[in-house]
This record gives sequence, C-alpha cells and structure tokens, in this order.
Amino acid sequence: MADPAPPAALDADLAALRDTGAPPLPPTAPAAPAAPAAPAAPPGPTMDVVVQDLAPSPSGPPVRVRVYEGQRGDVTLVHAHGGGWVAGDLDRADELCRHLAAHAGCRVVSVDYRLAPAHPFPAGLDDLDATLAWVRRRHGGPLALSGEGADGNLAAALVHRLLRRREPAPAFLVLAYPVLGLPGRTRSWAEHADAFPVGAHALRARLADYAPPADEQSTDLAPLHATDLSGHPRTHLVLAGHDPLHDEGAAYAHLLSRHGVRVSVVDHPTLCHDFLRLTGVAAAAAARDQLVRDIGRLARQVTPVPVQIGATRRWPIRPEDAIHAYHPARPAGDSASGDTPGNPS
Repeated sequence: MADPAPPAALDADLAALRDTGAPPLPPTAPAAPAAPAAPAAPPGPTMDVVVQDLAPSPSGPPVRVRVYEGQRGDVTLVHAHGGGWVAGDLDRADELCRHLAAHAGCRVVSVDYRLAPAHPFPAGLDDLDATLAWVRRRHGGPLALSGEGADGNLAAALVHRLLRRREPAPAFLVLAYPVLGLPGRTRSWAEHADAFPVGAHALRARLADYAPPADEQSTDLAPLHATDLSGHPRTHLVLAGHDPLHDEGAAYAHLLSRHGVRVSVVDHPTLCHDFLRLTGVAAAAAARDQLVRDIGRLARQVTPVPVQIGATRRWPIRPEDAIHAYHPARPAGDSASGDTPGNPS
C-alpha cells in the first residue's frame, strides 16, 4: 500500500498570524475573547437585529438570545456560538449569524447560554434546550440546529436528548469543528497538541471546567458514545485539518452513516480550529461563505430528497481510513492501537 500523502500545511496567512505571536486560546478565560483579535472578522451584513430574553430555562434564569431577521425562508436556525463552554457571547457569533440570515434564507436565533466554570454541565445544554423549545412555540415551521467547537457539542448532545425524550428532532444539524468525544482518543489530538489557536492542553482544561469526570460517559457530554441513533436528523460536518478535534468529527460522521443517517462532510485541510472567528484571512472567509451556501441549500431542501452539497465528501468511506481512530476508553498514542487516521476520501 502506498504511503499516505503528507498532511497539508497550515494556510500561509494563518501561519503568519500564528508567527506574529498572537495569543492562542487560553486554557480557561471566561471573560477573554475566544480567538486572536487580529485579523479581526469584518462586520456582517446590515439587518434588523432583535435581542430578547426567553422564559426561564429548566435549571436557571432567562436565556438571552439574538434574533436575526434577514432574507429568510421557512427555516429557523438555532445557533450555539463557540468558546469552549467557558467563553464567548452573542457578539462572538454575530458576523456568521448575519451572513446566514442574509444569504442562507434562514431566521437565525443565536443563544447566549450560561458559561462554565460558574455554570458547569449541563447548564449550557439546558439553556440550548430551553431555547429550542421556545423557538418551536414562537415561530413554528422547520427548525435546524448548529454549533461551533465545544458548542457544536451542545448542539449534537441536544439532538440525542430530544431523541431520548421522543421529541421532534431538528430538520438538520450543522457542526463546525465540534467536540464529540473525550480528550486523547484520536491521532489528531496527538498530532495537533500544540495547534494554533487552540491545542490539546486548552481543550482538556476547558472540559475539566465544564464537566466532572463522573459525567464522561453520558451522550449529553460525548455524543460519540451514542448507540441508538434512531430518528437522528441529517447532519453536515465542517472539519479543519489543523485541529485536535478533526478525527472525532470524522468518526462521528462514520457513526451516523453506519446507522443510516444522511451525512455530509466538508474537510478544510489547511485551516485551523475556530477559523470562523478568523475571517479576516481569505481562506477562512471562503470557508465561511461555503458554509453559508451549504446551509442555504439544506434550508431550501428540507425534504426527504437528497441534496448535493458542493465540495462535500460522502460517506460511508473505506474502513481503513480515519473513521476508526476514536477509542472511547483508550487515549491516543496507546501502543495497542493499530489504526491509521487520514482524511476522508
């Protein structure tokens, strides 16, 4: 068998940003921005923005949301900003949400859920749950769910919670470089331990702030541990090649595909975690625009008819590829592992 191709280098502009000494994401900093400040993401399209408090969540105070009314169709997209469970707010996701409302044909509801460590697991998940229920009552029509990074974890976990309660799942789920398993179970965790702008140490510290070890096996925390995926909605994953979380995203796509869930994956081999906050870089802006187009296609075709998403890699894939790199009970680097991860084909 031919040797696998070497991994693609980090985009030159992102590498230049890294080399300027821009600070990586801190291990835990609830009050700090969740990405380097430069190059700043440009503002999104102008539109009416309504900020409103929700009814109380099951376990806490009202949840603040930002509702984006743009050139919309029938779908309302509930979005969880990134920030590793411990940082971020409505402003963090503002640029992306404005682009989605203006160009994807969705109403967008961005959720300012409570942050750890002051509000640990499952507070943020409860807030997202309460928001989705409120949106369902208020707006009706098809609902969709999306999230970035650790907060893609909240979106994926909420789907499993809805399925356990036998409640309607969203029409589709979109996850950008999500946390889906536990630390150290994939090759990408080891290969990108010191990645820019967030590496393995920061991710471990943030998980420790969010959830105690006793909760690690719960699908509310680690959706990759799910065994019953009946009724799971079609799912679109966006992965970054220079990200410790890359391989667990690929593993989740394979898990869903094996259970008959329609899955599409876009893998950006030259980008890093949290690139949606770095859209002053041309490659990151292009990836954001592709994500907006893909969500627009999903929103326009909320039907049983399959939709072709541009530049998407289809599943199932060869079993020797990276999809088997996740080991629920064994950290990456264990000599017992014979799996060889790689990009999906």
